[in-house]
Amino acid sequence: MVHQSLLAPGDVVLVDRNCHKSHHYAFVLAGARVSYLDAYPLDKYAFYGAVPLASLKRRLLEYRRAGRLHEVKMVTLTNCTFDGIVYDVERVMEECLAIKPDLVFLWDEAWFAFARSHPIYRRRTAMASAAALEASFSNPAYAARYAGQAAALHDPVTGEPVDDEAWLNTRLIPNPAKARIRVYATQSTHKTLTSLRQGSMIHVYDQDFMASNQESFREAYMTHTSTSPNYQILASLDIGRRQVELEGFGLVQKQSDLAVSVAQAVARHPLLKKYFRVLTSRDLIEPQYRETSAAMPLREGLAELEDAWQRDEFVIDPSRLTLDISRTGIDGDTFRHSYLMDDHGIQVNKTSRNTVLFMTNIGTSRSSVAYLIEVLVKLAEGFESPHPSARPRTVPVPVSSQAGASGVVGQTPPLPDFSTFAARFRVDDACEDGDIRAAYFESYKPESTTYLSADELALAVRAGQEVISAGFVTPYPPGFPILVPGQVITRQTLEFMAALDTREIHGFDHERGYRVFVDGPAVSGSGVSEAGVSDTAVEAAGIGRLPAAS
Repeated sequence: MVHQSLLAPGDVVLVDRNCHKSHHYAFVLAGARVSYLDAYPLDKYAFYGAVPLASLKRRLLEYRRAGRLHEVKMVTLTNCTFDGIVYDVERVMEECLAIKPDLVFLWDEAWFAFARSHPIYRRRTAMASAAALEASFSNPAYAARYAGQAAALHDPVTGEPVDDEAWLNTRLIPNPAKARIRVYATQSTHKTLTSLRQGSMIHVYDQDFMASNQESFREAYMTHTSTSPNYQILASLDIGRRQVELEGFGLVQKQSDLAVSVAQAVARHPLLKKYFRVLTSRDLIEPQYRETSAAMPLREGLAELEDAWQRDEFVIDPSRLTLDISRTGIDGDTFRHSYLMDDHGIQVNKTSRNTVLFMTNIGTSRSSVAYLIEVLVKLAEGFESPHPSARPRTVPVPVSSQAGASGVVGQTPPLPDFSTFAARFRVDDACEDGDIRAAYFESYKPESTTYLSADELALAVRAGQEVISAGFVTPYPPGFPILVPGQVITRQTLEFMAALDTREIHGFDHERGYRVFVDGPAVSGSGVSEAGVSDTAVEAAGIGRLPAAS
């Protein structure tokens, strides 16, 4: 809804490629040109981190160099990510506004609604950061700092910006007289606070809302909502808001403390630490994005936590626990369903090939934490037992025979970066945006698409054919589109898809395969034609087979 109110056909939006799939569909509805940004990959654990600020700045500077910066309207990022990686929101907006002072920001805080209630969390929320920027822009000392930096970043004769490297290597300050603070945040209140299902909020801190967006926002709202509101949901939102006003800090502090108690139990218990490990900021955040070195600051106290949250580009939400299970020899999906849900009734929202994500919230109790630790100990004891009848249902492969020095079992191929949009959906080669709406609706034309099996697609890609996706392909996990309409399919993507052991892949038909555009001789209604590759090349490619649907 926010995208539809702000973006018009032809506007460019910079977006984290692994954001929630609803954003991708919103771009189709709005007609925006999408420029996908890749988050830094955590290949060892088969999921992504977050988008580095340097990548954002570099992309904006590419548009400036191409003379298309005026087309860039919006930046959309997820804060915090499902895995608990949190941006320095104020710094991101500050440096981006230094390059384009009228950018609009949408922060997807679906899993971060609770953060406002805690002083350390709060400074990295969209609304608090917007307020901090507004206060800075009214400070005369800030204007003086900008003037000094502007002199160094612009040619004294022509007034034109100096080379991009200087801009990339400088912590940029926007012109407070020109920069506009236009910030939106969406929060799924029902996920982390008290609310009925689907209870969500949109928060707005837009200096130009009344003049530029009020009417379009109202129209977009009416487009996507019912004229018969659900008063039970609305009432539950009011109750949840009141609850965190009265006791929010205590509830959020408790959820963080309980998460830390789980991490400490895993690290200290002699049997648990043999098979499990809770990943820390050293595992999930690369060194270049951290100034502090503490692996888990909460163990040392709030002062150390605050230090990291003040200084580091990315931090980890202490209430998220990513459990490395690679030393059990069991994949994440099996561990989630067979060991936790089926056997012990423990609900887990996300796994990767070798990790399981646990989250505490304001409703988590000490007894539920104790039960989780008890279950993990029971599973570890089963792995240790020499008697088959005492072991869990799937006997793990011994660590020494399967996990090399890294301890990673069944590691997937590297996570695939976004390849490119096909030429007919791009404006130029200098910038990387594509017309996702045109690609999406081109698939509506009769006989414009066909299906290729994983084997047939592997043959075509191996033969150098350009094959273009006609739809979204979203495996769960990781839960974001690996392919979008108009994207060129690459070997890297197929290798990743072939190695997935997930049960659910939206947009992929297990009987017919991938839906692709029919373009020239490479693709026909019955699969690959004129490829000049023998059938045995499928085996050589090693990228053809996907897991069967269960």
